[in-house]
Amino acid sequence: MPHDPAFATFPRRFLLATATALTLLGSAHADTPLPVTASFSILGDLVRVVGGERVAVTSLVGPNEDAHVFEPTPGHAKTVLANKLLVTNGLGFEPWAHKLVKSAGYRGPVLVASKGVRPRSLADEHGHTEADPHAWQNPQNVILYVRNIATGLAHADPAGAGSYQANAEAYVKELQALDTWAQAQIASIPAAKRKVITSHDAFGYFGAHYGIQFLAPQGISTEAEPSAKQVAQLIRQIQREKIRAVFLENMGSPKLIAQLSKDAGATLGPTLYADALSAADQPDATTYLQMMRYNVTHLVTGMRLN
Repeated sequence: MPHDPAFATFPRRFLLATATALTLLGSAHADTPLPVTASFSILGDLVRVVGGERVAVTSLVGPNEDAHVFEPTPGHAKTVLANKLLVTNGLGFEPWAHKLVKSAGYRGPVLVASKGVRPRSLADEHGHTEADPHAWQNPQNVILYVRNIATGLAHADPAGAGSYQANAEAYVKELQALDTWAQAQIASIPAAKRKVITSHDAFGYFGAHYGIQFLAPQGISTEAEPSAKQVAQLIRQIQREKIRAVFLENMGSPKLIAQLSKDAGATLGPTLYADALSAADQPDATTYLQMMRYNVTHLVTGMRLN
């Protein structure tokens, strides 16, 4: 490197002081986590994994809570307004999100984590089709979620871009390992036995990916009440096909599925985690990876009884 006389005129202690100040400034930035709001607990976990120590995540819809019937409060509006990034699932999962953003006066970035996912469509009893929002039930979709989250965090905090990218790619490897394990577990069940009854249609992506037929008395949303005719048809199908794998979901009402199980003569299996993680005092599914492993394990056990 050529000698620069002008550079040599700066006092050494000034240069050292400047370097120290810049280091401290960078440390101060890293020590102040980026405040991020996630719409629900599963998404909040993914943001925490990708963000690491650089983010502080708040989930609007918490563990064991139902995002389908969530009603934001003024406190939730304050939470959104105080954060630098809002992460939503999209695909119609949070119909309340737009109103919340507007009422909060939030003008920051909104990241739709499901961007790039090929949505499934389901028809209701009237023949109307709508997008199935439960895309996280397929780990391959969650790989897209994670990479979208890394991009969104990097835009909000450019200094952490490398960290977010590294965290995301490390997590992608875990998701791929999870998927390989799940494929092997489910492959042990004969195709004819791969039938499951759950509270509502939350496992469509899971079923399509792993070759399982999921039947539910409710539709995509837990707000939808099934008709007596639909319930009667499902009971006849359970009895005709001798389906024994019947499961509740952690964020739903147990009454309907319990009555269905009783009328059909089937035994309820353990509670599954569909739209929400478990609370900290219920260690079954406090993270996405735990949730998926728990669900796969119990679904496989239930299907063996069919």
